[in-house]
Amino acid sequence: MECLDFFFLATHTLGFISLCKALIHFLSWVWAMFLRPPKQLKDYGSWAIITGSTDGIGKAMALEFASKGLNLLLVGRNPLKLEATSKEIKEKHGDDIEIKFVVIDLEKDNGEEIVKKLEGAIDGLDVGILVNNAGLAYPYARFFHEVDLELMDAIMKVNVVGTTWVTKAVLPIMIKKKKGAIINIGSGSTVVLPSYPLVTLYAASKAYLAMFTKCISLEYRNVGIDIQCQVPLFVSTKMTRMRASMFVPTPEMYSKACTKWIGYESVVVPYFFHYLQWFLIRAIPDALVDSYLLRYFLYWRKRGLSKDSKIKASGASS
Repeated sequence: MECLDFFFLATHTLGFISLCKALIHFLSWVWAMFLRPPKQLKDYGSWAIITGSTDGIGKAMALEFASKGLNLLLVGRNPLKLEATSKEIKEKHGDDIEIKFVVIDLEKDNGEEIVKKLEGAIDGLDVGILVNNAGLAYPYARFFHEVDLELMDAIMKVNVVGTTWVTKAVLPIMIKKKKGAIINIGSGSTVVLPSYPLVTLYAASKAYLAMFTKCISLEYRNVGIDIQCQVPLFVSTKMTRMRASMFVPTPEMYSKACTKWIGYESVVVPYFFHYLQWFLIRAIPDALVDSYLLRYFLYWRKRGLSKDSKIKASGASS
């Protein structure tokens, strides 16, 4: 009888601890998502660097930072688009914001070139924030063996190698100042979903970013540098080619959510409805999610191949 009483006591205690843990986790999330005050971004420094800053999330974050009084160093490969983006931000925020840009092609420039160009551009600047936003994805889903060598090389260079070298170039300034923030834009394909079939290389490169962030976040936290991987699901950009909706925010909506989380946890899903999707997905067995994702991307592969064949046929006839 005593053994039975002990068993019931133990199970009730474990159940109570589990319930308390879940409640604390929920309350912590409510605090972080809705109530926690955002950090003063200018406290990190007066300049923000943004890669991939001429489109999508990068451009929206540049505009958001400018609205908060930060000067901007825009990084991109197209000088005309960089100039046009700089002009647009100036028109919206006036001459109070100083804007510079540097042309770096993360796909073609090697590591030494990236570091030299960036070090030259940031010399003398009070750099406080770096946003590693530049990224490259498949034009449409395909099996791994179908990815051509040029695309494979480009994805690895932009998503993995380029981001690593940019971070390497900026970190010494932040270490010297003993403050700074680095935001790596990751992907729900690695943090939220159990798999991402037929878009394998893209997902794997973003998984690198998540682990890279978690590791260097620990390395430099005591130096005063906050390093974070922000995880979006679908956002209405040129890369996704999706219409905006409740679960697919515009870059502007997403960037407003992003800035509230800077300086806190190392890996975050900042947009509320993306987090809600994550919560729902976690309740479904991985096998079912995997099966759905495979069928979903097989459909988009078929669409992509059909479109490709039409383009080739049109080119041949002309």
